[in-house]
Amino acid sequence: MNESNSTPEQDDNKKFIQMADSFIDLANQHCETTQNPLVNASMLYGTARFCAFITASMAESKTSYEDNIDNAIAYYNEEFGKMLREHMEQYKSVFQETPRYEHLMKKNRK
Repeated sequence: MNESNSTPEQDDNKKFIQMADSFIDLANQHCETTQNPLVNASMLYGTARFCAFITASMAESKTSYEDNIDNAIAYYNEEFGKMLREHMEQYKSVFQETPRYEHLMKKNRK
């Protein structure tokens, strides 16, 4: 255990959230000068590129990589779907009160 008596798993979970928040913070900065759909598409594209890189970097050979492509895509699709559903549910509350992100939401209504 580390100095704060947290477990390695707790430390990893904290780091996971901090990294995700840093990507979101950067996307929010881009949303200040760019339409949200373009920022969203860019994040999806970057995520897809990074997933392909991770899959390739874990493969022992080109053949291993090619054999694993469909499984990797299925895994990424399933995980993304779970995360997206969870966050879509959480965002329902945005419409029950003054939206925390109202300034970004209105900017993209045309």
